[in-house]
Amino acid sequence: MKDFAFDLLRPELIQATGTTLWIADENALQPELGIAPRTNIIVISNRIDLTDTLSEQGWQCRFTDFDFSGYPDGSIDTLIYRISKEKPIVHHVINQAIRLLKPGGQLFIAGLKNEGIKTYLDKAKKRFDGQLQTAKSDKNTWMGILTRPDDCDTELLDDQDYAQLREIASDANYAYSSKPGVFGWNKIDKGSEFLIEQLPLFMERLKQLPNRVLDLGCGYGYLAMNCASDDCFVTATDNNATALQACQDNFTQHNINGEVIPANCAEGISERYPMVICNPPFHQGFSVVGDLTDIFCAQPAADWKMTA
Repeated sequence: MKDFAFDLLRPELIQATGTTLWIADENALQPELGIAPRTNIIVISNRIDLTDTLSEQGWQCRFTDFDFSGYPDGSIDTLIYRISKEKPIVHHVINQAIRLLKPGGQLFIAGLKNEGIKTYLDKAKKRFDGQLQTAKSDKNTWMGILTRPDDCDTELLDDQDYAQLREIASDANYAYSSKPGVFGWNKIDKGSEFLIEQLPLFMERLKQLPNRVLDLGCGYGYLAMNCASDDCFVTATDNNATALQACQDNFTQHNINGEVIPANCAEGISERYPMVICNPPFHQGFSVVGDLTDIFCAQPAADWKMTA
């Protein structure tokens, strides 16, 4: 589907000079990018599928939880960002832009009106000491061009302490840590909880209990943790760097018998598993077009015994 907000940024990617960071998440996914890779541009993405696709095209990519700590203050000339779905991520990127950009460096940021782009631009304008120009392709699609002044507003936007994992829930088995950027990050998902409650009944139907389980779209690891045991090794996968970070932290904290690896719905995983577990995003208000749900449901059921 055509993204008019990304189209506003396309010329900036083509003509960017100096050290440039293109900050890309699921909102940057498009069938045909139509832009040749640039040697001065580094893609920072929290999606392994996007990272793999762009790397194959020749782009320099870093798969990361929007962690910019490796870049010194004032080291970047240009940042290009099509806003994310989640407010804490957008605020995090704007806050980091102030630190990363050289004086006179520019942040190009675009999005749709119903995604809050105008509010984000108003907030960013204050942080950038009023140094904002705007452009739009229609009344719903806006781009802001923010120029880094010598002195900026020091008050950070509220990013809900985006960089830090924190305990968000617990039950009789575990305490779970998560953070903004993971789907359903601040609670135990009711669908996942129901699935685990029904798991013993499912296991009773099996001739042999599985010794290995594959979790597709693990999030912060709730399903994987509750499937793992001394006799069952769990492979937890997700395409999102934030989810993988949270899941690995939970595995480490609770000594879970398993591994956490980046994979877009089992892409690149050749091993067969006696059981696959997944809670696809069949949630009201959550887009599933071209995402995990479609891919998961399209997998040959004959390959796996699965519960979902």
